[in-house]
Amino acid sequence: MRQAGKPDLRNDMDVEHAVELIREASLLAFIVAAPALVVAMLVGFVSGLFQGLTQIQDQTLNLIPKLIATTLVVLLLLPWSLGRLVEYSTHLIREIPSLF
Repeated sequence: MRQAGKPDLRNDMDVEHAVELIREASLLAFIVAAPALVVAMLVGFVSGLFQGLTQIQDQTLNLIPKLIATTLVVLLLLPWSLGRLVEYSTHLIREIPSLF
């Protein structure tokens, strides 16, 4: 219960804690998605360069290699990605009792 003249520290800590959780989740999402996005960007650049040099203007020439490369990277890094996500979820679940 809040008393006159005293700040409500519980609400301040809840906001700080929520902001920290959102920051951690965003960073984890970025780390897990980054390899696939980087590969898609590099394959897109190489295929675009190839299209520019050969003057082939076929849309599927750009899409199919990106799709294959991104799928391979996701499949290869799936154990690592799931490990990171399980680790973060376990951390969140273990932290639940400290919130009350």
